[in-house]
Amino acid sequence: MTITSHGEELILDKERALYLPQHQLLAISDLHLGKSAHFRQAGVQVPATIGQSDLQRLSGLIEKYRPKTLLITGDMFHHGLNTDIDDFSNWRNAYADLKLLLVKGNHDKLSHADYTAMQIEIHDPSFCLGPFCFIHDAPKNDADELYPISGHIHPGVTIVGKAKQRLKFPCFYFGNSYAVLPAFSLFTGLYTIYPKNNERIFAVTPKAVVEV
Repeated sequence: MTITSHGEELILDKERALYLPQHQLLAISDLHLGKSAHFRQAGVQVPATIGQSDLQRLSGLIEKYRPKTLLITGDMFHHGLNTDIDDFSNWRNAYADLKLLLVKGNHDKLSHADYTAMQIEIHDPSFCLGPFCFIHDAPKNDADELYPISGHIHPGVTIVGKAKQRLKFPCFYFGNSYAVLPAFSLFTGLYTIYPKNNERIFAVTPKAVVEV
């Protein structure tokens, strides 16, 4: 789905990604690489293929949009170095020409040397481009002249069907003061968003992004 926000065209992709054609920039949030391996280390039986599946989805987006820049708005890595991070290092080598920017989130605690080794450019606390300022957590006030686009809360929306069944989907939230991207990783929960007047919610369904 294509929308216009603050004078710029934005593409909301059903793979939980935002593409800015004018800047050839693909933005995602909350990739949480290493989360499944971290759970397995703690004795929780989580499939080892979750991280690999997320990287395959990311590859599909890169092939689709051919961005010059990939921006991750926080929580790229869930914990320390582990086997999922090794998978990412191999994936990164396949896209060595892609500029990769990370706005650090609360889970991003690897060393500077680790980020450098994976050709990841760090921005803390934000990365601003055009009318937008990408930040991990939504701002607490309206002081910024730029429109913040954040992640962190894993936004979701509940839709009531004709048979009164309730379905919950990840969503893009474009509020009066800031926007929130859906969590990219499939291994996350959802925090229900309740929009105010003049705010927009776009549900990410299996087949398409739809405004609700």
